[in-house]
Amino acid sequence: MTDTSTDMKVTAASNIEVDTEALNASIKEFAGLYGDYYCKAIHKIHDNTSVLPVTFNLWAAVLGPLWSASRAVWGMFWTFLILEVIAWVQIGRGLWGNPGADMAERAARQRDRATELLQRAQDATEQADIDRFTKLAGNIQSAADRSLAQADTGQAEAVTIMVTGFALLIVFKLIQGFLANQIYEKQYSKWRIDPEATESGRSLRNTISGAVLTGVIGPLVIYKFTVNSSLALLDSFPEQRVSELILGEGNGTLFSRVASSMEDRIDGTADAGGDFFDGIVAGVRAVLDALTLALEGSPWPVVMLVICVTAWRAAGPRVAIFTAAALAYIALLGYWEVTMETVALVGASVTLCVAMGIPLGIWFGKSHRAYRIAEPVLDLMQTLPAFVYLIPIIAFFGTGNPPGILATIIFGMPPVIRLTALGMRGVPESIKEAAVAFGASRAQLLKDVEIPLALPSIMAGVNQTILMCLSMVVIISLIGGGGLGKEILEALQYAAKGPGLLGGFAILFVAMVIDRIVQGAFRQDENDKGC
Repeated sequence: MTDTSTDMKVTAASNIEVDTEALNASIKEFAGLYGDYYCKAIHKIHDNTSVLPVTFNLWAAVLGPLWSASRAVWGMFWTFLILEVIAWVQIGRGLWGNPGADMAERAARQRDRATELLQRAQDATEQADIDRFTKLAGNIQSAADRSLAQADTGQAEAVTIMVTGFALLIVFKLIQGFLANQIYEKQYSKWRIDPEATESGRSLRNTISGAVLTGVIGPLVIYKFTVNSSLALLDSFPEQRVSELILGEGNGTLFSRVASSMEDRIDGTADAGGDFFDGIVAGVRAVLDALTLALEGSPWPVVMLVICVTAWRAAGPRVAIFTAAALAYIALLGYWEVTMETVALVGASVTLCVAMGIPLGIWFGKSHRAYRIAEPVLDLMQTLPAFVYLIPIIAFFGTGNPPGILATIIFGMPPVIRLTALGMRGVPESIKEAAVAFGASRAQLLKDVEIPLALPSIMAGVNQTILMCLSMVVIISLIGGGGLGKEILEALQYAAKGPGLLGGFAILFVAMVIDRIVQGAFRQDENDKGC
């Protein structure tokens, strides 16, 4: 019995039977102009069994990025535009630039400094000062001579720099020529799969776009890096001139005008809504005071015992032992009170985040329109730097722990909202239809079906919110927040490395304990449901 599979050997793609006419028609439809050339090139690529390119596109080599733009190969366009500009910069430096100009300017500054020191030596009355200034002047003059020599050497290397630039340009051109058809064949394959999403043919619009980009980027970059005294306009944006054109001369800048307007509006809003903002602060303070009283007012052994027992019941003995060790570390180093303050701050923040975030997440999960409206706001809350939150918080709510909690809420609420909405949308429609068929009301459907099935996602959001609230501990200390964040801030201000690291470890242990307890409680709840 013979193995027939050994008789089937494919040495090239051309051995596979294909409809050549249909393939050629497809390639011509994709390529448009010069379709015959690309038929031959793509056939060569398909028949090639080596890893080396077998075709060379002369027009891609000559035109460079312009060819890539005309064929909508934008990745290749940007890559080789940058590379060719680098080569032209070297050519420009060699032809009309002054490679040693920087060192020559440095030498001039050093000579001026040496002259200044010699003058101070002449004006000095004490021999010690005269000797010191003279010695310094001599050293700086020697450095100036070395800088001048380096400048002369750099200027002498202008020809070498130019030749290197030409060599790089030729190499980049050759690479484009060898790679062009290979890359274009891959684009053809994508076009075969999804012709609507992949551009084909040679586009006049793309050609013009590529020419404009090349004509703007190339000359400006080359001019900036090859001309020693380039236009100041290219070094920095002329915001002063633009402001004068818009506002008129002597009326300040756009920045000052906009910043002043924003400040006036914020102050006006803060004054008009003072009672409203004070009410919010009072509500947050009530939650914070309750937690602070429970954690700081209770005897420390009671608090420690309750936390350890909670860890044991929620996550098991190993987590309980780790929790006891972490609390011992915190207590022995004198961080007990500030840690409890931190836990109160985080607890109040998480409580308010969950109380507001889960209902919002349920609403957004059931209403796609509401979620689309809220999504940009959630993106802003997550992407805006946390320090930026502090500015309006101070303006509207003042400083201290309650405003810090409000800033923490803004930063920490998005995860619980997003993951709650995700969990609600993930409930299978068949299960909801079955519950309705058995007579479940909307409230029963939500309470007994949707929320239990979405609970894993909701708890993941709660866990993420807890950790994000903890990450704000140090930041809110900038506006008067207390706890461990204040200890870290003081350590940073006074460069106290030891206290800073010890306080940082305390925050780390608090985060780990809370994370382990929450995860353990969730896993235990899942196991109970499984039983």
